[in-house]
Amino acid sequence: MSTEITTAGGPGGASGVPAKGLRAGILDLGDSVMLGLASTAPVYSLAATLGLIVAVNGDYTPLILLIGFIPVLFIAYAFRELNSAIPDCGTTFTWSRRAFGPWAGWLGGWGVALAGIIVLANLAQVAGQYLWLLVGDGTLAENKVLVTATGVLFIAVMTLVNYRGIRLGEHVQRVLTYVQYISLGIFAVAIVVGIIRGSASGETTIQPFDFEWFNPAGAFADPGAVVHGALLALFIYWGWDTCLAVNEETENPSTTPGRGAVISAFVLVAIYVSVALLVMMYATVGTEGIGLGNEANQDDVFLAMKDVVLGPWGWLIVVAVLASVLSSTQTTILPTARGTLSMGVHGALPAKFGEVHPKNQTPGFSTQVMGGAAIAYYVAMSFLSENLLSDSISAISLFIAFYYALTGFACFWFFRNTLRQSARNLWFRGILPLVGALLLTGAFFVSAVQMWDPAYGDTRIFGVGGAFVSGVVLLALGVVLAVVCRFLPATRSYFVGKP
Repeated sequence: MSTEITTAGGPGGASGVPAKGLRAGILDLGDSVMLGLASTAPVYSLAATLGLIVAVNGDYTPLILLIGFIPVLFIAYAFRELNSAIPDCGTTFTWSRRAFGPWAGWLGGWGVALAGIIVLANLAQVAGQYLWLLVGDGTLAENKVLVTATGVLFIAVMTLVNYRGIRLGEHVQRVLTYVQYISLGIFAVAIVVGIIRGSASGETTIQPFDFEWFNPAGAFADPGAVVHGALLALFIYWGWDTCLAVNEETENPSTTPGRGAVISAFVLVAIYVSVALLVMMYATVGTEGIGLGNEANQDDVFLAMKDVVLGPWGWLIVVAVLASVLSSTQTTILPTARGTLSMGVHGALPAKFGEVHPKNQTPGFSTQVMGGAAIAYYVAMSFLSENLLSDSISAISLFIAFYYALTGFACFWFFRNTLRQSARNLWFRGILPLVGALLLTGAFFVSAVQMWDPAYGDTRIFGVGGAFVSGVVLLALGVVLAVVCRFLPATRSYFVGKP
């Protein structure tokens, strides 16, 4: 008989969480915050997304970053409150099951795993390219086979790190985090120096700060642009929930991970808005040279700026992006593996997924499966169609909005009987999670409509945007797999038994 971790805080009293054999209490609040920050790949996320937001919203980009943060913060509160009652590493899977039943739980778990696997393919591609940008004249980064092989190696290495133990992973993560933030800090200081010098000399290429950039009236003159920009911003905040996926390995699992998630979310918005302001002032939103509005720079604004800002030290920002991507690769495997571990323990997947390595105290089988699935998907899509790979990565916003919204609704419903007990419960367990869920549901459908357009992305399937088709097909695959598990002898009891 499995033991249980009993915690107070649920609507009906104590909530039992099965002990899974993970190494309890190995992470503290600082570790939790670091994992939340690293999982979002902040340097890479800014480099790859800032130009796209500027192309849509121009000078109002800083405001759009704040608007995109609102639903993320509300859902962070939902994660915190649910974790306080049920600190299970299955997070969305476990909580949705408790709130709405086995089918919602299974699909929530699928959404988490799906987003992780697809984004790992993207991270592998970027890691392979950026490593070879550091070698010679950078032309090796255009070698498809070499880049793909390098990306596969990176996923394999980070899978091994996670397999060997949470403490080893934490040490690797700390080094990569220091590298990317020190490099980003040097880059930011160099930009500040450039702005000061440019302003002192009357240089016209410097764009002075303007409070109009935060004016909602100006931004909402084009509501469609605001929605589009906010959807792009949503993606760069995704990842802080890794704090909750390692809750059973954190000190005070019912409180510390939730605090870590909220703290990391606030730190992220501060970093994003501050760096965006500096980059906008230095590069401007113009369409020439290093301007953020230049289409040639939109895939990576930092890469376009590195030599102008840092001169011969421009390789530092390449290292920062590479470290950012590698740290996110490792921390993306963490929640996906622990999610399927929990699904195995609760009987939603075959029992093999619920096994913990007796020595390493990690989800051994689940970690290997997640790493293998990411490698298989990346290799298959790279050689089948790089354009389709790109479009399937674009569909990640659907998966994120899906499982974040499901978590928000689960929080509201799970705690519905406690909302009148205090103003705190009403806001943090009811109103904010519900509003966040509704906003993300709207984001899901707006994204789906945009992706339906044949002109969206790089591929078209049956006259419809490839991003829409790949997103719908992958989500529908979860329904098919859930039906299969419903009738498998090993997992049938999950669907017909009591939570």
